[in-house]
Amino acid sequence: MTYCVAMRVESGLVFLSDSRTNAGVDQVSTFRKMTVYENPGDRMLVLMTAGNLSISQSVRQLIAERINDSGRNIWNAATMHEAAQVVGDAVRAVYERDARALREFGIDFNISIIFGGQIRGERSRLFQVYAAGNFIESHDEALYFQIGEAKYGKPIIDRVLTRATSLDEAAKCALVSMDSTLRSNISCGLPLDLLIYENDKLAVSRFVNIDEKNQYFQMIRSSWGQQLKRIFEGIADPVWNATSESEANALATAGGRAEPLRVAPPQSMLRPDAHPAPPQTLAQQTPDRQQG
Repeated sequence: MTYCVAMRVESGLVFLSDSRTNAGVDQVSTFRKMTVYENPGDRMLVLMTAGNLSISQSVRQLIAERINDSGRNIWNAATMHEAAQVVGDAVRAVYERDARALREFGIDFNISIIFGGQIRGERSRLFQVYAAGNFIESHDEALYFQIGEAKYGKPIIDRVLTRATSLDEAAKCALVSMDSTLRSNISCGLPLDLLIYENDKLAVSRFVNIDEKNQYFQMIRSSWGQQLKRIFEGIADPVWNATSESEANALATAGGRAEPLRVAPPQSMLRPDAHPAPPQTLAQQTPDRQQG
């Protein structure tokens, strides 16, 4: 599996991908998931893929070589929307060629794509392309896309990323997101590809390949965990028998009516000195308790 994330902020775009692919725990390899289609001064386009590796490689190669029925390709598309259509067309072409054969072997046609960049004459844009070749575009209320193992690295992005976030801060956020993913999921791994694009440069602004020796990523991995633990330890413990709900840090009040949903054991198994609560079902809850 893999994890890729891209962010769109006022000053440009950030792209980050891992490079691990696996076909079981004993077949782990490294393949780069980020591809750059660059004609300096005219366009700078970035493609990141997740899913079946053979499908991803076929799509990437087809994007670089294919010309559609209207004569459009990745190198002459007039807008980013047209370029995204080229990507979607390539996905559909690979599907038409390979999907039936894959299905006969029980293999799903599985690919997810993040595609973004800038073409001369328009603003930088960011898209997510699906396995059907259709796509959506990032907007000011949805500043980022993730593909692959997305859930582990999502919370930090939701909390800190805004349209005004600087490119360096967005890169830092992406790296923290990746660290959270690497820590929780062994199907993602180093090295990482990090690309920064500044608006209107029409060429790669900054790029780095990050391995386990990278000093900055080592600092992220250690300090982020330490800071989280420090913040966690600074949060007060809950008060379980508060005199009222307005008491500081009250989680439960003394004399509260909350009870778990219990199932009583068979009568033959009851201890003689036990006083179990009667069994309770959802239908037996009082109306005011059913509202939640």
